[in-house]
Amino acid sequence: MVRRKKTNVTVRRGTDRQDRLRSAVAGLKGVVRFNAPLKEYTSFHIGGPADVLVEPVNTEDIVQLVMQAHAQKLPIFVLGGTNVLVRDKGIRGVVVNLAKLRAIKEEPGSVLYAEGGVGMPTLIGYAIRRSLAGLEWAAGIPGTVAGCVVMNAGTRLGEMKDTVKAVRIVTPSGAVIDCPAQDIAFSYRRAQLPAGIVAGVWLQLKPGVRSDIEKVVKDYLRYRRDTQPLALPSAGCVFKNPPNDSAGRVVEAAGLKGAHVGDAEISDKHANFIVNQGHASAREVLALIKKVRAQVARKTGVKLELELKLVGQA
Repeated sequence: MVRRKKTNVTVRRGTDRQDRLRSAVAGLKGVVRFNAPLKEYTSFHIGGPADVLVEPVNTEDIVQLVMQAHAQKLPIFVLGGTNVLVRDKGIRGVVVNLAKLRAIKEEPGSVLYAEGGVGMPTLIGYAIRRSLAGLEWAAGIPGTVAGCVVMNAGTRLGEMKDTVKAVRIVTPSGAVIDCPAQDIAFSYRRAQLPAGIVAGVWLQLKPGVRSDIEKVVKDYLRYRRDTQPLALPSAGCVFKNPPNDSAGRVVEAAGLKGAHVGDAEISDKHANFIVNQGHASAREVLALIKKVRAQVARKTGVKLELELKLVGQA
């Protein structure tokens, strides 16, 4: 009898959670998927399931979702950008993918407003067609506008902070606020934004010559293809660059190019990339990271910090 009572409690709690999840996403216009495998939504092609994955179609959909999830006391995680490793047991609560928020519009004064789900390659193409310069640094970055703002994405040519004019955010209470760039503290691969979901971004660009912009973008894309493993799934750079040095250089100096754990491998092309050779798990990636940090510290004295963001349950 005791066992039966425990089982009943477990089933009831599970049912209550499912009811809360369904209430959190009730009436939304966007796509809703329960027990959605997140490896389908990450550049690494790695990650366990989300309790429920939502793709809102507009800002109003985000507001409704935020308010309903708050009422059900469920956490929300926004899956954006590429520099993310989702652990093998996935993410509990509500996961938001902004892929359907992909509108772009031009405003006076060489300003573009892009919704949070717009891919950076799409945005760069839009800017080029309108002879607007300022985004060339982002050539080859596959992430979304929202993800690039949150992590202050950057390359050797520039950073997101160089072009951000303001950010539209849906707060945890469901309010929509527009936060000017001067109120955002940008730092290396980080932006201190108000809590909430980035629904859109205003970018201050400048008039340019289309052919000149295209040349810079093409040259940098060629450089990235020559120096980075773009043909295999990855999450971009794994480690932050140490002061006055390159993470890729110190990993290579420690003799770790080509090192692997299962299908997770340090790229032969760029030692600050871990690539998925087919069926890598998050556990394998984390084991490889641990191995790299230990060997680099032992051989070079450098303590590598993660640029990669770890989320979900192990």
